[in-house]
Amino acid sequence: MKIRSAFPVIFCASFLIFSLAAKTLDPYKVLGVERNANQREIQKAFHKLSLQYHPDKNKNKGAQEKFAEINNAYDILSDEEKRKNYDLYGDEKGNPGFQTGNTGDQGGYTYFTNGGPGQGGFTFRPQEWQTMGGHGGSKSFSFSFGGPGGQNSFGFGLDDVFSNLFGGGMGGENWFGSSTQAKSGSTRSHKSIRAVNSQVYKKEIIDKGMTWLLLSYTPTLKGTEYYESIIEEVANSFQGALKVGSINCQTELSFSKDLDVYARKAPRVFVYSYRTSDSGSLLEYNGDLTAKNLKTFCREHLPRFSKHIDLSDVELYSSNMQTLPKVVLLSTKKDTPVIWRVISGLYRKRFAFYDAEVHHVSDPTVRRMGVDALPAVVGWLPNGEKYILKTGISVKDVESAVQDLSALLDGFEKKNENTAFKSKNAYSESGDKQMPLLTGSNFGTLCGETTPVCIVGAFRSARARDKLEAILLSVSQKSFSRRRNLGTSGGDSISYSLVDASKYPSFLKSLDRSGFRSSDKLLVAYKPRKGKYAAFAGELTAEEVERFIGSVLNGDVQFTKTRQKPTFN
Repeated sequence: MKIRSAFPVIFCASFLIFSLAAKTLDPYKVLGVERNANQREIQKAFHKLSLQYHPDKNKNKGAQEKFAEINNAYDILSDEEKRKNYDLYGDEKGNPGFQTGNTGDQGGYTYFTNGGPGQGGFTFRPQEWQTMGGHGGSKSFSFSFGGPGGQNSFGFGLDDVFSNLFGGGMGGENWFGSSTQAKSGSTRSHKSIRAVNSQVYKKEIIDKGMTWLLLSYTPTLKGTEYYESIIEEVANSFQGALKVGSINCQTELSFSKDLDVYARKAPRVFVYSYRTSDSGSLLEYNGDLTAKNLKTFCREHLPRFSKHIDLSDVELYSSNMQTLPKVVLLSTKKDTPVIWRVISGLYRKRFAFYDAEVHHVSDPTVRRMGVDALPAVVGWLPNGEKYILKTGISVKDVESAVQDLSALLDGFEKKNENTAFKSKNAYSESGDKQMPLLTGSNFGTLCGETTPVCIVGAFRSARARDKLEAILLSVSQKSFSRRRNLGTSGGDSISYSLVDASKYPSFLKSLDRSGFRSSDKLLVAYKPRKGKYAAFAGELTAEEVERFIGSVLNGDVQFTKTRQKPTFN
């Protein structure tokens, strides 16, 4: 009887000791790092342990519990604020969400994805792991999105991506509406990662304006499933803003080697980025493979084709003469919103993109443009006509935002085509002509190596453009040039074109380091085959320009070697 009555007491005492021990687990000990460990050491320890105890790989008893402990420990130590609180106050005050024991009679373990109970956590039973998302179940598991004040593992605030599309709460709804947490925390089957071969790469990735996250692997490599899980979490977080794919180096051997992505010792991760090139390029991710770091890397490599300008300069930029229609986003965002960056990539060859921060809709500049609600998109046709495309914009999620904004721009492009068609007919009737504008996409046609000499008029204002265009249109009809090159023939001895030096300062800097910054308008003779140029420094009149071109053709002008091949960044 005494032994029987003592058993419940011993059991309760043991359970209490276990609960207290679980609640005060030291995250430093869990990851096996010193208290003065830096973030790189913490990340390496987390990476190693998460691979070792991942439930898909480790079927030993206690592996699932250990995996949850590892993730919660990393949630604390990877966040400077949480780590500081833990060091000062211990588990209870440092991070209320750090616990691996059950929180009821579920027999499971709670893993909080946003830093504590009641803030996006969920519970699972150990035996339920195989029924979670990715294996046909309705439950899911996510790596930590922890951070103070709603910070997630992007390394930036929730209000930047998941909270509000255009900022300020002035008409823009949440990207994901009421289901933000569910979408960002869900995990799809690894089979949903698109298989990429050479045909898919050429037709859907190269130069299409969308950022892609690509995994290269061979089925026999260890750690592939872990890589896939990280890729999937990033894909879910950026749903609609980037696409993901995988290259099987075993079945796509020649393609992976031609692309230089072949995975020999371990899987490799790449981003098809538009950060450094208008046409896009593959960049390898070489950092520690955590969802937090990879998300930050992907965000940095989303398209950046929209120029962020001051509100006071909107009217100035709208007056610049261009061949492309211009669209300006007015929002309360301090920086270019992510969704506007995505749209700028998809439509970069069809529109000139700008965005400006607006503190209040009552701003005089905003009122002068006729905008009555924010966020708003205003457009200008190349002829200067202004259109209020939409005000008080609201969207539900990224994918629908892309669709809505795409429809908006498609409609505006049709308007531009109709206007251009009418203008073309008017020009044909009046006999007037226009000088082509150089861009990165038409440079090879207008000023490629098949053209001996390119005469380029560089301008920085609408007035300078008008003067240069009038002079070049006149001079191009002279007898020393057979015919002005409009891209229809590669055999012309001279081509004539204009370049907007305010939009493409890199063009003049490619010729000379100074970029001729002091010149509002400038005439340049460029020899593509020899990589040499000569700048006209005299008075810009039709007579002087004609004399200059004649001297160029006669070999009486001294040419200088360019710094590099002209670029349009």
